[in-house]
Amino acid sequence: MVKSIIYTVTALALCLGFFFWTQGYLYGQFTEFGEAIETLYDKTEEKLSNREDAYAVKSMWSDKKQKLHIFIPHNDISYIDYWLSEACSLIYTGNYELALGKLEVLKEIVKNLPDAYSVALENIF
Repeated sequence: MVKSIIYTVTALALCLGFFFWTQGYLYGQFTEFGEAIETLYDKTEEKLSNREDAYAVKSMWSDKKQKLHIFIPHNDISYIDYWLSEACSLIYTGNYELALGKLEVLKEIVKNLPDAYSVALENIF
């Protein structure tokens, strides 16, 4: 009986530890990516962004999404892929006004997505 309680408490503690570590990891990854999006947004707003800037952000996302597939659904990742690809193609063609709209949506997605997977009561029930 005592062993069962100890094993159950240990398993629960390990699960909670993993959930909080995952939450911190997701926030760290999306914070870093959000800063890159913010920089690209600022450069696009000033009409100074170019292919290399957009490619650098896209490359950064490509590296991050390899690891994020473990923690978040593929649909959320492909949603970011979609908006980022559209923004990058608009930057490539020099259509900065439309690119700003796409980047604004992408900033909101990147800001709100980690909250959907945080250890919070509204996500449990």
